[in-house]
Amino acid sequence: MIAFVSGPVAALAPDSAVLEVGGIGIAVQCTPNTLSGLRMGQPAKLATSLVVREDSLTLYGFVDDDERGTFELLQTASGVGPRLAQAMLAVHTPDALRRAVSTGDEKALMAVPGIGRKGAQKLLLEFKDRLGAPVGTGTGTGIGAPVSTGWRDQLHAALIGLGYATREADEAVSAVAPQAEAAEGTPEVGRLLKAALQTLNRAR
Repeated sequence: MIAFVSGPVAALAPDSAVLEVGGIGIAVQCTPNTLSGLRMGQPAKLATSLVVREDSLTLYGFVDDDERGTFELLQTASGVGPRLAQAMLAVHTPDALRRAVSTGDEKALMAVPGIGRKGAQKLLLEFKDRLGAPVGTGTGTGIGAPVSTGWRDQLHAALIGLGYATREADEAVSAVAPQAEAAEGTPEVGRLLKAALQTLNRAR
């Protein structure tokens, strides 16, 4: 098993990163939350999980061991593959998922693309007493945690880190501002980054 990869960031894309490890470029599939913490040319270390299929070997990268462990545990549920597990972590931190399961919050799971009401109810039953209790203080910490201030600066920096020009980053931030202001509670930078990337892709 490849437990982690460490090295300078050689390339960034909307759903992946390439880290240079010993002269070799290692492609790693990542959530927007994880990608938002990476910068071109800067050293990075990602916990990883290798998914083996008959026709492919795919390496998934995470900000820490807790996120990787949650990713692997999510796939033990019937109907949950690596893509859906990654989508769940793109929307929620591990602690937010634990909180949703412990409180039976269907709506939180339904916020994940690809999960409907029946799917959410099924997952709540399957993960009950398996994900464990939240370990944070309520909102989670680290990349992808909700923030009450500075979301514009964080989102702008993440887009610049992904290689977009300052003008493109400015326009994308402005485009998602209504979504951030309409959000209940504090906006999640990871979710806003996904929306910003969608607007940039449409503009190209």
